[in-house]
Amino acid sequence: MTNYKNIFGKPVKFLTTDPDNAEAEGQIWYNSTAGAFKNVIVTQAWSSSGSLITLRPGGGPAGAGTQTAGLVFGGNGPSGPTTSSEEYNGVGFVLGGNLNTGRYMLGGAGTQTAALGFGGEPPPSGLDSSESYNGTSWTEGNNLNTARRTLGGSGTQTAAMAVGGTTGTVSTASEKYDGTSWTSTPSLNQAKRNTQNVGPSAAALNFGGYTTPPQVVRTETESWDGSSWTAVNTMNVGRYGSGATGTQTSAIAFGGFNPGNPTNPVAANESWDGTSWTNTSITLVQARGYGAGFGTNTAAVLAGGNPTPANKPVATEEYNTSINVITGAAWASGGNMNEARGQLASAGTQTAALAAGGSDGGSPFNNNESEEYNGTSWTEGNNLTTGRRDIAGTGTQTAGLAFGGQSPATAKTEEYDGTSWSEQNDMPATGFQMAGAGTQTAGLGFGGYKPGSPNGNNVTYEYDGTNWTASGTMNTGRRDLAGFGIQTAAVACGGQDGSILNATEEYNGSSWTAVNNLNTARSILGAAGADQTGIAFGGYPGTAPTAQTEQYDGTNWVTSASMGTARQQLGGTGIVSSGVAFGGSSPTSNATEEFTGETSALNIKTITTS
Repeated sequence: MTNYKNIFGKPVKFLTTDPDNAEAEGQIWYNSTAGAFKNVIVTQAWSSSGSLITLRPGGGPAGAGTQTAGLVFGGNGPSGPTTSSEEYNGVGFVLGGNLNTGRYMLGGAGTQTAALGFGGEPPPSGLDSSESYNGTSWTEGNNLNTARRTLGGSGTQTAAMAVGGTTGTVSTASEKYDGTSWTSTPSLNQAKRNTQNVGPSAAALNFGGYTTPPQVVRTETESWDGSSWTAVNTMNVGRYGSGATGTQTSAIAFGGFNPGNPTNPVAANESWDGTSWTNTSITLVQARGYGAGFGTNTAAVLAGGNPTPANKPVATEEYNTSINVITGAAWASGGNMNEARGQLASAGTQTAALAAGGSDGGSPFNNNESEEYNGTSWTEGNNLTTGRRDIAGTGTQTAGLAFGGQSPATAKTEEYDGTSWSEQNDMPATGFQMAGAGTQTAGLGFGGYKPGSPNGNNVTYEYDGTNWTASGTMNTGRRDLAGFGIQTAAVACGGQDGSILNATEEYNGSSWTAVNNLNTARSILGAAGADQTGIAFGGYPGTAPTAQTEQYDGTNWVTSASMGTARQQLGGTGIVSSGVAFGGSSPTSNATEEFTGETSALNIKTITTS
């Protein structure tokens, strides 16, 4: 008699808790606690990921590589075509080498360490130049035979395809690249621009796009066998400027525009099985077109795109076909503070935070109020003994530490016991616009304003619960910086020394070491982290407050999900996977946001008879 064990090779297990690893795939087990049979099934979904660093409100970047080693380059920036390229590691972006020629609506191919960019805007006829990337820098290569923009690109650095586009008129041109030069090949059957291509020069697939005038959104699909293009089954939803990944026999198309309204893009996906297209129930989190798509048909990425500005043209999403449900890192609104203010001290965790002092920009200019956050709402606590702004803090909600501040400049130190503040021994010198890390009995204060100099201080003070002691100086003196960690393993980032900084340093309990920089220089920012891993968020990069977040893994900074409210001079505390931001200025804010890092869990389903 055939049973489950005969078919699958494993018995039905009786468990008190569900399994938490990939070995559960395909198995059925009985959870005796829940009194139900369960199994793991494959799920398909898009989830948010780390934002792009470079704003490209006009869209049009190209993409290459995989979901864990991707590359985005070019695009239409606020001032026109950008040369920026950014490398993606599956969590967020870091800056890569710049293109030699700023361009957008270009073709892209290859991997993160062996990419190819070609053609693109500006108009009227587009560019014929191509460039190759080696993981560090871009090098000019041989030109396309037909200069054009809004073209489709695919393949590898040594076996790429450039298809369609416009030269002023919509084109059928097709070319292949062998790693050295471009060769014209037989043309597409249907001229199209803003079209998509997948696959190498021996076996490619082209689909979507549009023609003008008049504007007609195309559904045509064509297959390339290495010598000619053949029309095959059409798409269900005509679209242009979409993202696409996969191969000639297995591809997906996502997002784009139809019927030509760039303020109303589509979120729908279609899948190609080598014969026909199928509409899926999977949709992008944010509908958009003109983004950079890369990866595979089971692990894709879409970065940037239109519309702008409200719909976040730096947003990134990941598509996964997996037994795991992946929830991207995100900020969510929390309860508002009772008193809107910036330049305040912070301590504690996401569910037990402490805010003290600061300024609301009005009278009294220097605030003495403290508030406690329980993960839902803020409650007024007892006041500081001395109201002040530009104050640093660390510790916990029931054992907090606040030190320095102004005005006037002070060296005062106060401890909080969960009920009231009490004065302690002063720091060795006055200090404000400092950063803090550690605990109430093993605290750390560093940087800050240097009297008579705009460059900022390089001092470091250690606190033992009674006294402060000077320790190793920072490599870069600065003020308005952020910090996190413990007394023997801390991180300092950002700030200003007359110029806005991206410099990052690590402290080992006696000395500071310069390490990899933030991707975006900024001052008066917030941070959270319990050791030498953390997040930095908000701040002032030089023109207006930012909502950008970056995550530090102990070696590199990569972008993460942006806050909902751009702000500076804000408070922040918590850990890398569970932080909280509150208050801030420009304008003065009482908003609270909670950060949750990316999570992954098995997609476990209960088996029912219905």
